[in-house]
Amino acid sequence: MTPAEVLSYGREHSVEMFDIKFVDLFGSWQHFTLPTNQISEQTFEDGLGFDGSSVRGWQAVHASDMLVIPDPTTVVLDPIMNSVPTLSMLGHIFDPITRESYSRDPRYVAQKAATYLESTGVGDVAYFGPEPEFFIFDDLRFESTPGGAFYRIDSAEGGWSQTAYRTRNKGGYFSVGPTDSIYPVRLDIVQELQRIGITVERDHHEVAAAGQCEIDFRYRPLVESADAMMWLKYIVRNVAARHGRVATFMPKPIFADHGSGMHTHQSIWKKEKPLFAGDGYAGMSDLGMHYIAGILRHAPALCAFTNPATNSYKRLVPGFEAPVSLAYSSRNRSASIRIPMYSSSPKSKRIEVRFPDAVANPYLAFSAMLMAGLDGIMNRMDPGDPLDKDIYGLTPEELSDVSMCPGSLEEALDALEQDHTFLLKGDVFSVDLVETWISFKREHEVDLLRQRPHPVEFELYHDA
Repeated sequence: MTPAEVLSYGREHSVEMFDIKFVDLFGSWQHFTLPTNQISEQTFEDGLGFDGSSVRGWQAVHASDMLVIPDPTTVVLDPIMNSVPTLSMLGHIFDPITRESYSRDPRYVAQKAATYLESTGVGDVAYFGPEPEFFIFDDLRFESTPGGAFYRIDSAEGGWSQTAYRTRNKGGYFSVGPTDSIYPVRLDIVQELQRIGITVERDHHEVAAAGQCEIDFRYRPLVESADAMMWLKYIVRNVAARHGRVATFMPKPIFADHGSGMHTHQSIWKKEKPLFAGDGYAGMSDLGMHYIAGILRHAPALCAFTNPATNSYKRLVPGFEAPVSLAYSSRNRSASIRIPMYSSSPKSKRIEVRFPDAVANPYLAFSAMLMAGLDGIMNRMDPGDPLDKDIYGLTPEELSDVSMCPGSLEEALDALEQDHTFLLKGDVFSVDLVETWISFKREHEVDLLRQRPHPVEFELYHDA
């Protein structure tokens, strides 16, 4: 829509509020709301001021003024604000002095990545199709103080409340009701997603007990896919709360059961032609194989964006069916990159990167993977031989030739510090953004956890 059409659309739907949303550096939506009489066509030119120093990873207090300009092409009737009709739009962040786009605005980074792809001549669109997994608990409580810490998950479905219809450990995949007690919540989530134009391809219970779910939406161009991922997380959390439950995208909230990932399907097209389809291994083209090689080459650094939490590496543990092996394969789900073989149609040819999780900021994670893949294409990298064996059945000698994902967020940040030149091409990522990401994560997450005793340490050492 144009700005005038947005305002007309609001009048047609008796809208009372306009909500402006934008994403901070680390993937959380921020928002503020305006009554309808406070927005006009001029708002889409002048923007709206706010304090950038209060947004994580953004401006210093002495240069805090920033502008957000709503993007009229992103307007939807907010599916959560049912009591007061509200139009939501995503915002573009600008410096109020220079009127230039803000380099730490993740959505702007994604827009630059899409533009860079076109500038290379390799393709004109990159499609991304994430498969986010998450848990919906009956309740979740936690606390961390100098004198103690705890978390407590309540899930009747997980059997912790001793209901007869409980999901067995690692036995939830595709289960039906009444064991799948989360289905009514997922159904509401899917309906809300569909109402705002996000095409859901399927939803189902995932492997883990205690309400692990997956909802997949149809692939979209990079920026639009990241937008849809933000809407999905927003709707999942709010609909769960509507049902009196708690949703979390934490990769590993439960000990001794499966974690949650965000397998990410991706492909490049040019002039409506899929470029990954060919007559090579698993029906792949040489270009597609170079793209795979770029992902594998830069995977340790990518993990700083695709698996950006200390908790991410509770899921990425070797030997527990996690996709930690930096190898590719057709069909083999234990490899970090899989080439799906469901269809022989060239249009379905894509790769699935399996190590990311949904704590990631989708704008930065998708952009970083695209930049790594393009680096592989531009430098004609070789991914080596596929790994079609059961990785968990390999001997130590065979495994010695297979690289692994980082074992911690600290290792991933170190890798990003050493390997980020590929991200800077086309001015997609800035040095400033990369340095801010690394320093913030080290100070506010890695060090925060490193300084605190763990309950298991008391079990191990209190009487040592």
